[in-house]
Amino acid sequence: MDGLLYLAAFLAVALGMAHSLLGERYILRRLFRRGDLPRLFGGTEFTTRTLRFAWHITTVAWFGFAGLLALAGRHGPNASSMLQVIGVTFLASGVLPLVLTRGKHLSWVVLFAIGGIALWCAG
Repeated sequence: MDGLLYLAAFLAVALGMAHSLLGERYILRRLFRRGDLPRLFGGTEFTTRTLRFAWHITTVAWFGFAGLLALAGRHGPNASSMLQVIGVTFLASGVLPLVLTRGKHLSWVVLFAIGGIALWCAG
């Protein structure tokens, strides 16, 4: 059973990597070449940066799930270790909108708060 959970964790990481790499190459780049993207905050830069972080945040979430699967493979995670994985996942998720939208998309504040609370409660 543990081996299957580790396999599932590996597959979640592989899926996340494929999602980000292939999505960037075949979907996002082509989408951003279009001339009809919505102009937010005076241009399309905020739109493209928001779409990019929204796309890649899925990968970060899948990496977090992979961490939880790997913990489960270690004979069942305890609450503290699960909260650590969840906290790091939310902090990593918060970096995306902070960096890619240069802080204009305020979801990073909430994502950092969730991550910080989870890590604080992990002890």
